[in-house]
Amino acid sequence: MTPTTPPTRTDRTPDTGSVAAELGAVLLPLFGGTLPLRLRAWDGSSVGPEDAPTVVVKDPAALRRLVFAPGELGLAQAYVTGEIDVEGDLLDGFRRVWRAAREQGASPRLNPAAVTSGVRTAFRLGAVGLPPAPPRSQARLRGRLHSLRRDGDAIAHHYDLSNDFYALILDPHMAYSCAYFTSADPGYTLEDAQRDKLDLVCRKLGLETGGRHLDIGCGWGSLSLHAAQEYGVSVVGVTISREQKAFVDARIAERGLEDRVEIRLQDYRDVPDEPFDTISSIEMGEHVGERNYPVYAAQIHRLLRPGGRMLVQQMSRTTRPGGGPFIEAFIAPDMHMRPVGETVGFLERAGLEVRDVHAMREHYVRTVDAWYATFEENWDRVVTLVGEEVARVWRLYLVGGALAFEEGRMGVDQILAVRPSTDGRSGLHPVRQV
Repeated sequence: MTPTTPPTRTDRTPDTGSVAAELGAVLLPLFGGTLPLRLRAWDGSSVGPEDAPTVVVKDPAALRRLVFAPGELGLAQAYVTGEIDVEGDLLDGFRRVWRAAREQGASPRLNPAAVTSGVRTAFRLGAVGLPPAPPRSQARLRGRLHSLRRDGDAIAHHYDLSNDFYALILDPHMAYSCAYFTSADPGYTLEDAQRDKLDLVCRKLGLETGGRHLDIGCGWGSLSLHAAQEYGVSVVGVTISREQKAFVDARIAERGLEDRVEIRLQDYRDVPDEPFDTISSIEMGEHVGERNYPVYAAQIHRLLRPGGRMLVQQMSRTTRPGGGPFIEAFIAPDMHMRPVGETVGFLERAGLEVRDVHAMREHYVRTVDAWYATFEENWDRVVTLVGEEVARVWRLYLVGGALAFEEGRMGVDQILAVRPSTDGRSGLHPVRQV
């Protein structure tokens, strides 16, 4: 009789009682009994598929964070501080998690049962104690929600990070918004797609030489400069970011556009000099907030002349309105996204006539993919500029955003509207032009 050979221990079957086995037992019910990623713990034990990206729990402090902040925020805090790391393709890891959740009819978000199980596991593993301090990169805002001062602090947290930092990620236009891809040619670049987006906006607005245009939330000036230079309009751009204003002012001087472009350090609520022939607001409405959106829409209506056109390009969420725990804590504090239909309702109630809604979600997938590729190519320079913690925040932000647009949890739309004239005429051509 041949002696039975004892089974060989592999990382697929860790010793019972290992840290990886304990943590895996908490996660397995969320994914129908099969882990989508490999998991390695601080004691060296592992569990999960060998051909998947590996989540490395380096420090028991990560469990303490999750005890006090279960779910997305705690995981994000642990990742940006390096208490948790990922070996392999982070985007592939995110895709596997969401695919497993869909296939098993489960959810990767921690439910009450998983939280309870996780707390018990943390106690068994000795990972207990006071909550770790929030990461230094996490926003800390004070004051009344969407007051002028708090909004200024929120914008400064995100946009005043460094013009040099954003230049490492964005295209030469410095357009920090969804591009419009009109070609699949390999030589067609993000810069080309951003130029085509700027042209699309200008054509929809019907910009004409000598017209007066307001760019609310002008960013680094991509649309303000393009509209003045290519369409001959007089532009007022407003931003509450000092870094952005300094950047655009320098470009205005370089291009000799001082007579056509004025950039103000000014809140949209404080613009006094109506009327404008056209108004744009490109991915700024997300920062306005739910309660203030009627104020924002009413201000656009007030500033726009009768018969004038406005275009809002804005991100949306079909579920869980808001920005999400990670984005609100680390990227864009007080951000609020909602289904696009609700935004249309706000604009209509302000007296604007909505004429077109153009969904561009797939274009954002390509836009963020391009940003992410450039970001990774410049990783060492990014770390030198802003430090590794902030760099990890942005890696998580870009990967999560790419997947959210890819899978339809977030969208982006251009909404074109007019302020009706007294005779009811919209001024738009009866045959769609763009």
